[in-house]
Amino acid sequence: MNANRRNIFPIVVTTLLIIFVIITFFSTRYRAKLNTRLLIAQDVTRLQEIFKRIHQTCVIIDFDYQKNPINFLNVKEFTSSEVGPMNLVYPDKWEGPYVQDNPTIQAKEYQIVQTKKGYFITPGEEVTLPNGKVIGTDIILDEDADITMMMHNPHQLMDKGITLAAPLDLGAQLNIQFHLGEER
Repeated sequence: MNANRRNIFPIVVTTLLIIFVIITFFSTRYRAKLNTRLLIAQDVTRLQEIFKRIHQTCVIIDFDYQKNPINFLNVKEFTSSEVGPMNLVYPDKWEGPYVQDNPTIQAKEYQIVQTKKGYFITPGEEVTLPNGKVIGTDIILDEDADITMMMHNPHQLMDKGITLAAPLDLGAQLNIQFHLGEER
């Protein structure tokens, strides 16, 4: 009987160790996706608030490109009406730096994407979202992209009910100021 116990003990320990490794692997993988999802959502919300503040004080005219990297919010001062790819009406009212370090995800900068339906803050090109989709490969953010719709699609810019992009509202204030001729 002692011989049977000695033979079973290593099998039980090995089985428990394998189960523990499997549980650890899946738990770590789940937490990584959860952390990525929450980090993107927090960063996008924070960037949306920063750009709203910039627009209220400096009035954002537009951006130079269809996809604009957000890598200029740590600028303290500049001399023209442009900071990074962003053009401003009142650059002298810049209150930067708005961040110490520009936010990134998976070592990629976030971006402002211009579409026919407006501007949007999204994760940068080549970022793998928690739903497994890759920006620029699986999710194409060109000028015809309907990012508003994508933000409600769990196979695109939404994951587990959390939106992974945000609109950047520039239209109303700019139209009011320039069409009514108001000065700031």
